[in-house]
Amino acid sequence: MSANPSGPAPRDPAMTLDAGQTAKVMRPTARFMLSHPAHLIAMGFGSGLSPVSPGTVGTLYGWLSYVVISMWVQPFTWLWLIAGGFVLGLWACNRTARDMGVHDHGSMVWDEIVAIWLVLAFVTPTSFWGQFAAFLWFRLFDIAKPAPIGHYDRSLKGPGLRGAFGVMFDDVLAAFYTLLVFAIWRSI
Repeated sequence: MSANPSGPAPRDPAMTLDAGQTAKVMRPTARFMLSHPAHLIAMGFGSGLSPVSPGTVGTLYGWLSYVVISMWVQPFTWLWLIAGGFVLGLWACNRTARDMGVHDHGSMVWDEIVAIWLVLAFVTPTSFWGQFAAFLWFRLFDIAKPAPIGHYDRSLKGPGLRGAFGVMFDDVLAAFYTLLVFAIWRSI
């Protein structure tokens, strides 16, 4: 006798839903996050598990990690760390999205972390208040998603590496908008 009783096979929770079906996405746990290195990275080493504003908490974690890591690396090295972090994010967000069955779950905050690193790499050296302004502008653009950020956020959603690229890319665009604000502000 088989372990499965006769009848339809159980549905894989990571499968795509048919039209008209809905799914309740459970809040990921620390156990889920620690079950695979990709989950740990995508969830910002726990910052994405915040029950309130995980994107903001992930951005704060990115800011703090930038300050700490900057004690040991040269400014030019940040460009390599950001590029590597982007590629790492493609893998981590792809795997985590697949395992969660959700293309861009709010707990996946690696995109915010890499994007704030990009912003801070270009606005530094600046004071604490300059970094705080960069944080606020970045969060504004990431939340509001002005054109074309919103377009890419919607059009690049989906499974696989294309979807993971979309997760990462819209935050990179928000970072560029933030850098544009700083460039205009500094030129005045």
